Amino acid sequence: MSIDGLSNVPVRRGTTINLRVEAETRDLIDDAASVLGKTRTEFMIDTARHHAIDVLLDQRLFVLDDARHAAFVAALDAPPVARPRLSALMERKPARER
Repeated sequence: MSIDGLSNVPVRRGTTINLRVEAETRDLIDDAASVLGKTRTEFMIDTARHHAIDVLLDQRLFVLDDARHAAFVAALDAPPVARPRLSALMERKPARER
């Protein structure tokens, strides 16, 4: 295969993902894909990609209104609360060094 008639440039293909699903699940996916005018593969890739992005963004991005943002920034800017037991623990020599 070639790109733009260049016989020495191979066409890159994606990697294969094999899945085993019950017939009912496959039929459900096929019905949803059909409603959107997509193939099963297109539907599954689009859906999985969107869900993966959402999962990753949930771990990295959060949105606050102005009041909550101000409270969040104030909490970050505030000096730490004194925690004597934590300070004492941090000053102790680790067990591996005793």
